Amino acid sequence: MKLTLIITTYNWPESLSLVIESIKSQSILPDEIIIADDGSSQETKKLITKYKEESELNIIHSWQTDIGFRVARSRNKAIFKSTGDYIILVDGDVILHSNFVKDHITVAEPGYFIQGSRVLLTEKKTQRSLAKNNIQFSFFSDGIKNRKNSIHSEVLSIIFSNKKNHLKGIKSCNMAFYKKDCCDINGFNNEFEGWGREDSEFIVRLMNNGIRRKSIHFKAIQFHLWHNENIRISLDENNAILQGAIKKNSQWCNNGINSIKKL
Repeated sequence: MKLTLIITTYNWPESLSLVIESIKSQSILPDEIIIADDGSSQETKKLITKYKEESELNIIHSWQTDIGFRVARSRNKAIFKSTGDYIILVDGDVILHSNFVKDHITVAEPGYFIQGSRVLLTEKKTQRSLAKNNIQFSFFSDGIKNRKNSIHSEVLSIIFSNKKNHLKGIKSCNMAFYKKDCCDINGFNNEFEGWGREDSEFIVRLMNNGIRRKSIHFKAIQFHLWHNENIRISLDENNAILQGAIKKNSQWCNNGINSIKKL
C-alpha cells in the first residue's frame, strides 16, 4: 500500500517547519508528502524548496492562488496529484508523534476511514517550541492540555478505539482514508469557502456511501500548536451546505475533484 501524507498550510512557515521535522523523525516514512498550500507567500515556497533539496523526503508543493480560505479545494488539488493508495490528512500546525504514520498504517482497514485525536499545546508552550524548534513531547511534558491524549499505548488503543458512525469530533487534522473511497464521492466539496464544516460534509457523504468511521485513541498522536481561532464569518453558509448533505443523504458533490481535473 503506497501512502500519501497531505499537509494543509497557509502563511505559517515556522509551524510548517516543525511539522516536516516531525515527519523526518517518523519510524516509517510516507511514500510521498504533498503540501496543500492555500496561497502562501514566497517564504513558504522557499522553506519547502529547502526541504526538498536537503532531505530525502519526497515532497510535492501543491499551491493555489490566495483568494480567501479554500481548504476544501486545496485538499482536492493535493489528492488529485497524489499517487498513494491511502491518504493521511494533517494540518500545518500539528507535530507528529514518531509512530504517527506507522500507527495509521496498522489501523487502516478496508471499508473504514480513520478519525484520530490531538493533544493541545498552550500558547506559552507553542511559543517556546517554535523558538527552540522543539518537536519532542510526551505525557510528562509541561504546557499540554487534554494530557490523556498524549499516552501512546497499544493495549489502551485496543480497549478505547471504536467503530461508531457519528459526526461528533470530526477533524481533518488527523484523518485517513483510502483514495478510492474519497474519489467515489468526488472528494471534498469546493463550494465550501471560509472556515468550517467541509470536513464534516465530506464524512457525511463517505458514510452515506457505506464507509464507516473508526475512531482511534492512544495511537496516531499529534500535538496541536496554539494559534488564534480562524475567522468564522462563513460558518452559517457552510452549516447550510452540511445540513443539505445530511437531509439529502448525499453520496456525491458536483463540485469536487472532478472540477480540479478540468483545470
